[in-house]
Amino acid sequence: MFATDVDGVLTDAGMYYSESGDEWKKFNTRDGMGIKLLQRAGLVTAIVTQERTRLVARRGEKLAIPEVHQGVMDKLSLILEMAARHGLTLEQVAYIGDDVNDLESLRAVGFSAAPADGMPVVCEAVDYVCHKNGGEGAVRELAEMILEAQGSKSQVASRKSHAPGSGKRP
Repeated sequence: MFATDVDGVLTDAGMYYSESGDEWKKFNTRDGMGIKLLQRAGLVTAIVTQERTRLVARRGEKLAIPEVHQGVMDKLSLILEMAARHGLTLEQVAYIGDDVNDLESLRAVGFSAAPADGMPVVCEAVDYVCHKNGGEGAVRELAEMILEAQGSKSQVASRKSHAPGSGKRP
């Protein structure tokens, strides 16, 4: 299972408000494709966030994420429950979070990660700190890493196939 926080991971941690009271969040389409690639490889995908917005529900629907949980104050209990429901152990769960409310879950799962701009205490606690910031490709980076580790390279373009900027395509 792959589970992710939202604000600061799938988004840039900004909360944008208009004069009329509308709230906006910027999601990265490459992160979305990373989630789709994980789903195609057979991983259960999940969103676990303390926030409760229609925007997150819409993003979860668009990506067909089966486990979208908002307003979650005890993330670890929910992750334990989801894992059990899907016949998984915590060791089979990867989780990416960026702030102190993610620490308990990050310390409990089999593989933990944080975006490059995650809070320092979180970055010190995880197994992997992404090169990309939250909302700027951190989830995609982690998705590719997981797929490569599972031997699903056919679903991920090899990074060795061409040098960036060389103009050559594999």
